[in-house]
Amino acid sequence: MSPFEHGEVFVLDDGGEVDLDLGNYERFLDVTLTRDNNITTGKIYQSVIEKERKGDYLGKTVQVVPHVTDEIKQWIQSVSSVPVDGQTRPADVCVIELGGTVGDIESMPFIEALRQLSFSLGKDNFCLIHVSLVPVLGVVGEQKTKPTQHSVRELRALGLTPDLLACRSAQPLIGSVKEKLSQFCHVPVENILNIHDVPNLWHVPLILRNQKVHEAIIKQLNLGRSAGPPELRDWTQMAESYDDLKNSVKIALVGKYTNLTDSYLSVVKALLHASVACSLKPSIQWIAASDLEDATATSAPDAHAKAWETLKGSSCILIPGGFGDRGISGMILAAKYARENKVPYLGICLGMQISVIEMSRNVLGLKDADSEEFNSETPSRVVMYMPEVNPAFVAMLENAGLHFVGCDESGKRMEVVELQDHPFYIGVQFHPEFKSRPRRPSPPFTGLILAAAEYMGTPANNSNGHMEV
Repeated sequence: MSPFEHGEVFVLDDGGEVDLDLGNYERFLDVTLTRDNNITTGKIYQSVIEKERKGDYLGKTVQVVPHVTDEIKQWIQSVSSVPVDGQTRPADVCVIELGGTVGDIESMPFIEALRQLSFSLGKDNFCLIHVSLVPVLGVVGEQKTKPTQHSVRELRALGLTPDLLACRSAQPLIGSVKEKLSQFCHVPVENILNIHDVPNLWHVPLILRNQKVHEAIIKQLNLGRSAGPPELRDWTQMAESYDDLKNSVKIALVGKYTNLTDSYLSVVKALLHASVACSLKPSIQWIAASDLEDATATSAPDAHAKAWETLKGSSCILIPGGFGDRGISGMILAAKYARENKVPYLGICLGMQISVIEMSRNVLGLKDADSEEFNSETPSRVVMYMPEVNPAFVAMLENAGLHFVGCDESGKRMEVVELQDHPFYIGVQFHPEFKSRPRRPSPPFTGLILAAAEYMGTPANNSNGHMEV
């Protein structure tokens, strides 16, 4: 999955590589999903073809209806029975997000499958929420309902009628707009929800709660006896405390895909979680690694000068994961700057490998030190495909001060490095950003922010009490 096309590739606990939306669900709901929670057209077609090859359809002609739609329904019903919140019993409600736009040819089999599912389950077991944009056109600032009217009309033509409308807008919807939507979309006014722009994303559950979305869903699914009001006291405190934060911390994020910041969405969220836990607002300084390279000083001197000015003006440096050799020289320069100037540094996956390569070149004197991924011919392959850090160089690096303080069960694959006599210089081969949660930040990120706060002389309040890396 290319980050340029999909944004971040979120990795689940079972190794499944999925769309970044599943990462948002894990963070907001604090659940643990699997690759089966991600249903794609390719997975469905592959399963149908495999069943046809095995003779499961008894030689019948394979069709979108019923074979593809049946596969979608069976997948949904199978996944809905598997708990994802650490409990042993199945969940009371299964949330299904159907991506894309109503009318797209790619989503038609899924819409038909949901139509069949809603009919077989019955009204009390199916609640359809249609998400739509209410744009503002012209200088008069009129909120336009036509796009929503048309999408609902097309959805109803396909056999699905929304029970609730979730209307996205820049400003709160005015009353007449809700009444108009209700009249033309056949949805009660109280079931028309407005998700307007808010100071930070954590306010969204609160504005939905204030619009009594939980009551509408409970009523639709006939869950009045088993469901109570949402408990959002801690969440409210978190959202409001972020708005009140005064101090910020500058974080230099040196990466390969900085033109598409969604490529590092989980890293950004982990920095947010850690910063808020330390009573700071994150100010991420995006630096394209290639802009730091010496060659850029000639080809694009302004970009080179700005990149170095931004790096030197930051309170900590983070190098996230990535693939390929583009920008590697710039990352090595950033790691060298952090090491020599005692700037707090966190390297994730590729960022850890960069710290090993930089140390090998500039401290051990191995000028040809490199990763097997970038230069398979170099005699100083300090980073290998497996076990990642070449064991032949481990003792040399540790004698130079780069200690491998964490490894796998075999003791051969190095997982965590730490530089001695440095305030905070950590590299991890794993991806801690995927496990960070709003009220449970990832320890390596918390350590980075605490070290950055000390570096810039700003007091930080670690609300989590203590931190272990």
